[in-house]
Amino acid sequence: MPVVHIHMYKGRTMAQKKELVSRCAKDFEEVCNIKPESLHILFQDIDKEDWRTRGTLASELPAR
Repeated sequence: MPVVHIHMYKGRTMAQKKELVSRCAKDFEEVCNIKPESLHILFQDIDKEDWRTRGTLASELPAR
């Protein structure tokens, strides 16, 4: 039972998360022969104020 952890900034829609789940499941099945019903995917949505990158809080970085 593989587990995939996806950590990302808050703000993604349910549709985007569903698409990620679909694509991850497809790739695991094709590459590792893991059935989608055996795959667990966990989302952790994190505020930019709680994410530090390149020595700076993500909330203080220029928008991309």
